[in-house]
Amino acid sequence: MKITITSEALINIPCDVLVIGQFEDEAVLAAGLQELDQALRGQISALGKTLPNPAEYGKTTFIYTLNQIVPKSVLLLGMGKRQAMTTDRIRALSAIALRATRQIRPATIATMNYGHYRSQEGLAAAQALVEGIVLGAYQFNHYKSNQDNLQAIDEVLIVQSETEQISEEQIQKSVIIGQSVNFARDLVNHPANVLTPTRMAEEASRLAEQYGMSLAVLELQDMKALHMEAMLAVAQGSEQPPKLLVLKHMGDLTSNETVAFVGKGITFDSGGISLKPGEGMQDMKDDMGGGAAVLGAMAAIARLKLAVNVIGIVPCTENMPSGKALKPGDIITAMNKKTIEIINTDAEGRLVLADGVSYARYLGATKIIDLATLTGACVVALGTTTSGVISNNNDWCQQVLDAAKHTGEKMWKLPNDEDYMELIKSTIADLKNSGGRHAGAITAGLFIAQFAADTPWVHIDIAGTVTTQKDKGYHNAGATGVGVRTLVYLAETLQKV
Repeated sequence: MKITITSEALINIPCDVLVIGQFEDEAVLAAGLQELDQALRGQISALGKTLPNPAEYGKTTFIYTLNQIVPKSVLLLGMGKRQAMTTDRIRALSAIALRATRQIRPATIATMNYGHYRSQEGLAAAQALVEGIVLGAYQFNHYKSNQDNLQAIDEVLIVQSETEQISEEQIQKSVIIGQSVNFARDLVNHPANVLTPTRMAEEASRLAEQYGMSLAVLELQDMKALHMEAMLAVAQGSEQPPKLLVLKHMGDLTSNETVAFVGKGITFDSGGISLKPGEGMQDMKDDMGGGAAVLGAMAAIARLKLAVNVIGIVPCTENMPSGKALKPGDIITAMNKKTIEIINTDAEGRLVLADGVSYARYLGATKIIDLATLTGACVVALGTTTSGVISNNNDWCQQVLDAAKHTGEKMWKLPNDEDYMELIKSTIADLKNSGGRHAGAITAGLFIAQFAADTPWVHIDIAGTVTTQKDKGYHNAGATGVGVRTLVYLAETLQKV
């Protein structure tokens, strides 16, 4: 899909669908739409009299132009109330409009630049518009046997005036970010029989070669040499060989600062010996959503050539039951020499992250973020719209939360009081891998904190936000790619000015 700029008058744009927006609290059409309405003999203004609130947020209404103007049809997009408009809403509206056009299978779409509705944020709004286009165009059709009926949009034209400018470079930046989110979505949406740890390594290799990053893939023997017993304990029940992926983008060789993104890469989580219920187990292919976000973010950071040093670490394995599998009651020793009593083999994500975070410190990371579909407790606490955050450093945590707010990815900081540590203390080892039902999202995060030590660290639990059951805003049903945009924007802010 090509995205280009046009300054053509609305009535003269050659396209299958022209998308226009209108606020519900403004009876008079915006100046740019009045000429269009006149050319269509008042069809746009008449909608308010014939339909119940067509400008309500997210509503879409088609008008067929019948050759009165060059565009073959017009899509009126309800913008909601002007005061409620944000750049994230623009991103969502852009995607909603794009999805709505699929019913007429257009080859070319033109859309107004909504940036003029928030002039103080014009550039950010225009970039959000483009991101929304790319995210809204996403479809996961890899396993549909009949591909003939799947029509992709060829081109989207962004209409801008002399006062609302966006450059091709800015468009390309937003396209890269959107494509990187969609890449992460693809990884999560693939079934576990396809997206194995080996396939994850192959995808990382392709990214490294294509975008100029270095890649190291640690195999079983490499992990043994590094005493990554926590990672290997999870892997030992599976026939699939584990892989630990290490992507590096060293964009500022003058800096001593290196941030590490560590993403949980459990490509299928059966729960192991502590087997999950059968109902819903098919969704456990998404347990590598944190790893997918790290790979997507690394791709974007490399493509944007950001002047920052970033390491992406993804420990990949399955969590399976077998005669070789990890058992409740086992005691293992992690890379940092801490001993762990296994209470529940379904609390495996924190084990692979323990060694992943330790390895980030081993590689010299000065700041660390881990992302993981870690706990059902986080979903109970925050639902499916907000990710949980826990940290050992308030300043670093605030930087992450600020980046999340900027991108519209909702996150909420959880408490990290020392009192919670009592729940994961073991009587026969240093730690136990489960503290029970109480404060489960917090104790899981604090478990990982023991391996970050004094390195500034933030944990993001995306268990509730990694997928969605239905189309909503710029999220299509399935994987959301959550975390990618926050990590990329954070990396941007870490560049030296």
